[in-house]
Amino acid sequence: MMEKINLKTLVLILALMGAILAGCNKDDDTTVQGPKVTAPTNQGVELDGSIDLTFTYTATAGFKSSAIEASNGSAVVKTNGTAGNTSGNLVVTFTADAGEGAASVKVTVTDNGDQSDDATGVINVADQIPVVEVGGNITENTIWETGTIYILQSRIAVVSGVTLTIQPGAIIKGEAGTGANATALLIARGGKIMAEGNESSPIIFTSVADEIIPGQIESPNLDPTLNGLWGGLIVCGNAPISADASSVQIEGIPPSDQNGLYGGDVANDNSGVIKYISIRHGGANIGEGNEINGLTLGGVGSETVIENVEIVANQDDGIEWFGGTVNVKNAIIWNTGDDAIDTDQSWGGMLDNFIIINPGDECFELDGPEGAMVAKHTIKNGTAYAGDAQGLVDLDANSDVDMMDIYFFGLSEGQDFDEIPTEYPCIFQAFQATLPDGTSVTDFFKGGSDAFVTVVDEGANTVGADASKFMNWSWAGVSGNLSGF
Repeated sequence: MMEKINLKTLVLILALMGAILAGCNKDDDTTVQGPKVTAPTNQGVELDGSIDLTFTYTATAGFKSSAIEASNGSAVVKTNGTAGNTSGNLVVTFTADAGEGAASVKVTVTDNGDQSDDATGVINVADQIPVVEVGGNITENTIWETGTIYILQSRIAVVSGVTLTIQPGAIIKGEAGTGANATALLIARGGKIMAEGNESSPIIFTSVADEIIPGQIESPNLDPTLNGLWGGLIVCGNAPISADASSVQIEGIPPSDQNGLYGGDVANDNSGVIKYISIRHGGANIGEGNEINGLTLGGVGSETVIENVEIVANQDDGIEWFGGTVNVKNAIIWNTGDDAIDTDQSWGGMLDNFIIINPGDECFELDGPEGAMVAKHTIKNGTAYAGDAQGLVDLDANSDVDMMDIYFFGLSEGQDFDEIPTEYPCIFQAFQATLPDGTSVTDFFKGGSDAFVTVVDEGANTVGADASKFMNWSWAGVSGNLSGF
């Protein structure tokens, strides 16, 4: 006969069961998380060629071992993970020795707790990558296709009334040349560029010396500091400028080429779309003090869309605006020979979310109007690593700009933010900076600037760029050079 359990005994039993369950849950909560493997972006390689693929991993319990599998080719581990490390890179060399088409490499990482994870890198194997030489101006609507390399043999203009469409993953390479022979892609007033890459397939502008092929993001042979190997990308529009005339000739283009004229009275002018592009190794010299910028925007109007742009190793400025009203969103400027950001002739747009890494002269050169037209531009949400820069911000007495939510670090002696102009209502607010030991804010930010700058420990900033916007498609991002941003 079953004995009855009184209420007191039942309460004790339930309490004991609760303690046991709580203990089990506590043990579950302390289970070490398994490893995580991340594959590189899609890559490309020619048949019988080889390519290195870099996989990243995290392993809380410590790295133990790896295994690889390859399809449509063969693969070997070039650089393995380090025993016990909780994070790192694993490099695999893939050889396309089986045939054309899609190929893959699967990497599996096992940790010291015998937990594992895997990721698969995808490779496109091409028998022979098509190469198209471009020797003259573009005078009819034209498409440059995915998977193709285009060689600029001279300065190429997209003339008024014509649209050049560049598909994702196309690569444009400029031949070497200086002076009037410098290669560049020039979008004339009234012309359009529709260069719409995407996060997995950016459009890359580079030099013929670069051995990069469609599907790759990192250069296989050029260092990200090598500059001046070709010209750059120049866009001219009909938006207002502040100069001694309503339209003038763009920097870097000889006066004999009238496709280089920019400026007008159409504030909402539309020169097309530029998305997910990387411009590298440019800045060829036209003449004394007259180089081509990575991206030059002359009188470009507000209907033009420019987002997700990378400039790497340009001999002159990274991006330079000459008037106009165009906005730029998500820009990264890395290793310029001169200024990273340069504004002139009363540019009236906005730069939002940007990263500057190691410019040669100033992080910012912000000039005022040169004529009767006056407009103000806005620069916000940026992170600037000063590195080898000569200075932080160079201003004119009539500079008219709002700057906000910007973080400076990597500063060194002699780098400074100019005195604030008194003639124009410049507004600087919510700046943060990490200063070298033994220095003060006013060593770097002049004119009482300590009123708008907060000193923080490196990496403790609460303002600055959202670096996640650049991680998967830019050279700086995929190569790991945005660590700490």
